[in-house]
Amino acid sequence: MPLALVTNDDGIDSAGLLALASAAVKAGLDVIVAAPVEQASGASAALSAVRHDGRTVVEPRQLPDLDVQAWAVHAQPGHIVAAALNGWFDPRPDVVLSGINHGANVGRAVLHSGTVGAALTAKISDTRALAVSLDVALRPDGARHWDTAAGLLAPVLELLFASPDGTVLSLNVPDRPASELGPLRHARLARGGAVQTRVEEVRDGGVRLTEVESEEQPGEDTDSALLDAGHPTLTELRSVEADDGDLVRDWLAQNANR
Repeated sequence: MPLALVTNDDGIDSAGLLALASAAVKAGLDVIVAAPVEQASGASAALSAVRHDGRTVVEPRQLPDLDVQAWAVHAQPGHIVAAALNGWFDPRPDVVLSGINHGANVGRAVLHSGTVGAALTAKISDTRALAVSLDVALRPDGARHWDTAAGLLAPVLELLFASPDGTVLSLNVPDRPASELGPLRHARLARGGAVQTRVEEVRDGGVRLTEVESEEQPGEDTDSALLDAGHPTLTELRSVEADDGDLVRDWLAQNANR
């Protein structure tokens, strides 16, 4: 039975983490949960951590209604994944599941996501990974359809386990009942993200940034557009990889005698 590391960037106490871990157990996976002790959104693939005597601080936790090994870690998601895949756990996890994130992770802005950063860190160790995000709607009661996103885990895992080692998939799901979802669609990344960072104020000694909803109209086949249209979207992501080198080789050839 494959062993799954379940992590996130919203913290060990988040409802999305519990939903993902529960869905992984129902899908037949052995599960270990290790997640930041507090909110770590926007951490990307950072490896920073709180250390005591050179050791990353971890605390055992008991998750509600779920009998799995769980750890609250004083570290960023990328650090947790790097530790988990390089000697922390024996046996080593076979797959990393990251999420369910409170908010969509779409467009090229996924670079900044701790949820996606955790999944891409797994790729460095040639480990399959899936980032799951819920495009939360603004409702007065604050209710979220975590079960809708969790319900897509099993079929997406079939694809992931049939894919080469190091495959990373990003699943974004509309925040609505499963009966109201459109079909799952492949999506390319939009140019931007769901939100953009803007400079709100510049004063001596500081710059104030704010996040605003993107006003850019995404292409029809992008994750942003398809998600807005009610489709869950699935995108394969690549980590840091070298290009084929033509740009550099051509430049060096043209400037060989400089």
